Amino acid sequence: MTTPPFIPADHLGAVNRALTTTTRGGEELRVLVVERSYDADPDEVWDALTTKERIPRWLMPVTGEFEVGGRYQLEGNAGGEILACDRPKLLSITWAYGDMMSWVDATLTATGGRTLLRLEHSAPVPPEQWKEFGPSAVGIGWEQMLLGLALHLSAPEAEKMDPMSPDALPAMIEHTQGSAAAWVEADIAFGTSPDQARAAGERCVAAYTAMPEPE
Repeated sequence: MTTPPFIPADHLGAVNRALTTTTRGGEELRVLVVERSYDADPDEVWDALTTKERIPRWLMPVTGEFEVGGRYQLEGNAGGEILACDRPKLLSITWAYGDMMSWVDATLTATGGRTLLRLEHSAPVPPEQWKEFGPSAVGIGWEQMLLGLALHLSAPEAEKMDPMSPDALPAMIEHTQGSAAAWVEADIAFGTSPDQARAAGERCVAAYTAMPEPE
């Protein structure tokens, strides 16, 4: 059984996006906020988010010690420390990718038989990096993860979708373009000039949709 096809507009419209700032240790951080509601109870969403055996079925392989103070590593992606774990309400982790250290807080709230997932990613982004790529650089990635989680929750035993497969690739490109456009609007609302925000969004779409070089 494979993950069923998806309609990009359904998933793009299910996400709320916002940008704000905070401080940590006297340093200003940019905070990217994404919210999405899932047709599952908090315990089920929590299990999908935090169970070592389930995470690869919607995201990627992961290793580590899944307890407060333990460390995790997503294969070929970020790693970090588990700072707080309050089932099924709050998961706080550090998010280290390359030489960039940031923080992720995920909260789950029951909402009439569904679960609202709110994810806040706080990062010290240099102004020149923000100018070049804007929030789409991170926002697109998180929305792809939320998409994968939604597909998994709709069919928990299904095989993970291959985003590069001929069946999935057109929808993934459409989803990436739509996500970038939405983050451009969030960036403009945050106070970035429209020209800068749109140029950054175009660069991110180009980066996310570039085809790998043939071997």
